[in-house]
Amino acid sequence: MKDIDLSRADLNLLVLFEAVLQEGHVGRAAERLSLSPSAVSHGLGRLRRMLQDPVFLRTPRGVVPTARALELALPIAEVLSGVRRVMAAAERFDPARSRRRFTIGAPDGVSAVLLVPILAALGREGPGIDLDLRQLLPKPGTVDPRRAWQAVLDDLEVRAIDLAIVPLDEIPQRFAAQTLYEEDFVVAARAGHPFSADPSLELYCEMRHLVVSLTGDAHGIFDEALAAVGRSRRVAVTVPNFMQALALLAGTDLLAALPRHLVEMHAERFGLICVEAPLPGPATRIQAVATRAAMMDPGVAWLFRVVGQAGPDDVPPRSFGMSGTRPDEPCTGPLKSE
Repeated sequence: MKDIDLSRADLNLLVLFEAVLQEGHVGRAAERLSLSPSAVSHGLGRLRRMLQDPVFLRTPRGVVPTARALELALPIAEVLSGVRRVMAAAERFDPARSRRRFTIGAPDGVSAVLLVPILAALGREGPGIDLDLRQLLPKPGTVDPRRAWQAVLDDLEVRAIDLAIVPLDEIPQRFAAQTLYEEDFVVAARAGHPFSADPSLELYCEMRHLVVSLTGDAHGIFDEALAAVGRSRRVAVTVPNFMQALALLAGTDLLAALPRHLVEMHAERFGLICVEAPLPGPATRIQAVATRAAMMDPGVAWLFRVVGQAGPDDVPPRSFGMSGTRPDEPCTGPLKSE
């Protein structure tokens, strides 16, 4: 193998590569690295010469990586991860004094449940630590959960995110994982909705429904279960996120099958009730996931522990909105975290 003169290589260019790849924008990468946009552009020129490739191509909305850049993304992430481990070992991580910034990825239905207790825990243990939250989305039209969330595992391996929180039961052995809580689905509706007095399958099928779908696909989680018993429902509207769904339910007669913890946490704020579904729905584990390589970083290991201890039960009971005595609130309280 030809010897490479590493004395002429600039590690900062790999850090620049990582920032531009993750941000997809020269200006945002410059802000993240505390550099001027011209300095980043100059660095990209040096990076192109070093790698003998254009690396990033300009578009009206930012930059996109070339095929060669995508091939190099994982090897460069591994190099930087190793350097960070060396640096972390040389300097003890102290959350009480640290000014690090971590990136957590989660679907909006999960972050709406966990972000408040996570921030509270950070305030207690790491008041100078900041978070970037990235919305994670399953691959559209994919039934197999492992394939639906494969892109998230890929993002973890290239360190695009430090930690992911995903509804996935089976995690490959190369990742560290811990269950935060178990999730199932309930039917949510405005307070006083007729369905609360007669939560039957017959009435459920007669009502108009709301489905959360980023792509506008009206096929929801309960449609296959309904088809199995020879029934169907009318999906009158789709919305792209769970918080919008809660707001829309509050002012309409729509029904929606939503995650139990999400509804219990925000029901009082939106004036909603939740009712047990008239037929069995899917259940899953919500898990925190990080690569085992990333866990060698004391900061990531600390974050992993903090997130694991900050379950939905850490939110004050009043915020669940399910502790009243109204007869139209048949749902049980929040499930206990494992």
